Amino acid sequence: MTADQEPALLRRWTATLLAARAGREGPDPAPYGRNLLARWAEPQRRYHTVDHLRAVLDRIDELADQGGEGGELELVRLAAWFHDAVYRPDRSENEERSAALAEKALTEAGLTPHEVTEVARLVRLTTSHDPDTGDLNGETLCDADLAILATAPDTYRGYAAAVRDEYAFVPDDAFRTGRAAVLRQLLSLPRLFRTPYGAAVWEERARENMERELKELADTSGKD
Repeated sequence: MTADQEPALLRRWTATLLAARAGREGPDPAPYGRNLLARWAEPQRRYHTVDHLRAVLDRIDELADQGGEGGELELVRLAAWFHDAVYRPDRSENEERSAALAEKALTEAGLTPHEVTEVARLVRLTTSHDPDTGDLNGETLCDADLAILATAPDTYRGYAAAVRDEYAFVPDDAFRTGRAAVLRQLLSLPRLFRTPYGAAVWEERARENMERELKELADTSGKD
């Protein structure tokens, strides 16, 4: 897939970067958007694809429309573009490398040091999905990134299957152990979703989906 096949997303990128620059001069946004779309279309991806990027952007819009969550929404949207821009399933430093990419690209693209620092901070925050209370930017990005957990059961199963496909190189027992640990870590959070809208609309279904997946992982393990 090329950026030419995603003209709507490329337009969204351009509008977001121009809005973040707020009239300041800078280079053409399009080459940066094309580079990012090419990254999101890499062949090793099964879940962390252009579809995931689009979904996160849509959920940010949904949060803004429903709750007016505040914060610096254009920077949150830029962080969504970069948050999995570097993604290798067999590596643990994806968020850090994605943040470094954001720092380099957005400095070149005309953002201020504050704006660049904030986008990179948000990208790094997706490692834990645990923003501080009152961190409106972080709450919005993390909620949007985790919203897949609150989809209908069939959609959730498709998400879980795509994650498994990304980790096809990991043996079944090791994957089950690792995946269960991720789910338990998320379920241990006092709240998965920190925005008022996310907590009200997404929290219950997300926990139901994850508890169901944990049970299915345990049941599958018992059959080995």
